[in-house]
Amino acid sequence: MEKKTNQTIFSIFSLLLFSSCVSAQLRTGFYQRSCPNVENIVRNAVRQKFQQTFVTAPATLRLFFHDCFVRGCDASILLASPSERDHPDDMSLAGDGFDTVVKAKQAVDRDPNCRNKVSCADILALATQLNLQTGGPSYPVELGRRDGRLSTKASVQHSLPQPGFNLNQLNTMFNRHGLSQTDMIALSGAHTIGFAHCGKFSKRIYNFSPRTPIDPSLNRGYAFQLRQMCPIRVDPRIAINMDPTSPRTFDNAYFKNLQQGRGLFTSDQVLFTDRRSRATVNMFANSEAAFRQAFISAITKLGRVGVKTGNAGEIRRDCSRVN
Repeated sequence: MEKKTNQTIFSIFSLLLFSSCVSAQLRTGFYQRSCPNVENIVRNAVRQKFQQTFVTAPATLRLFFHDCFVRGCDASILLASPSERDHPDDMSLAGDGFDTVVKAKQAVDRDPNCRNKVSCADILALATQLNLQTGGPSYPVELGRRDGRLSTKASVQHSLPQPGFNLNQLNTMFNRHGLSQTDMIALSGAHTIGFAHCGKFSKRIYNFSPRTPIDPSLNRGYAFQLRQMCPIRVDPRIAINMDPTSPRTFDNAYFKNLQQGRGLFTSDQVLFTDRRSRATVNMFANSEAAFRQAFISAITKLGRVGVKTGNAGEIRRDCSRVN
């Protein structure tokens, strides 16, 4: 009798837990009643920032990725030092990404109906989608995230993909967050509007190995172009475009570049050199529609990683510090 009672209690608890999880899911139109104009407000703020500098687009997209891969999509990356931002992997994040979210948050909170009702995490997610004004796909953004209260430098360690990763390392890291190899390749395509500092790939063009200074998987002509842009002892603040053909347009040129050995990072080029991922690269190179569809699916899944919903976390009044 006691066993049956325990089973019943467990079943009820499981049902309640499941119901709670379902009710706490992200959804489009989350602010329809509390702040129905939130998307337009964020869109206007992002557009104004984008008109000031193109860097806004890749910076915000990269900021969203770095946030979601560490502690989930909870805007913990936005908290001021000491925080995740002190880790070397985050110190290269462009300030324009942070500024975009700050400006959008201020714009949202100027509306009396919206003040302190929209999370910084959701504003970052919206700004990321709206910042694809470079020709990227439009997609409905799921909302309902809450902001995290914790951000540490240590939490970033071993949490972000590195420029020298091989396919196994990439897949392991992305699979940890419920993202497939196809998702990973599609999200890598965001490098079509990205930029990188010379130090992140200098080994590939100067000292790949004692016998082969230049990485043989790198297009030789492209390698010499990189040497011109990134001479030895170059200013570490110098950054170059990751897409040498159409760096200001969100398109499938990234994958076409990989076919020609023009992937800037090892972790880029390996997507083509490894037979297990080459077919997907070829598919995205041949069909921009296929890339766009896969990217929308992947970034939507990315936006669900480790989210705080319901009563978890908080709605920060200032994105740079907890309430």
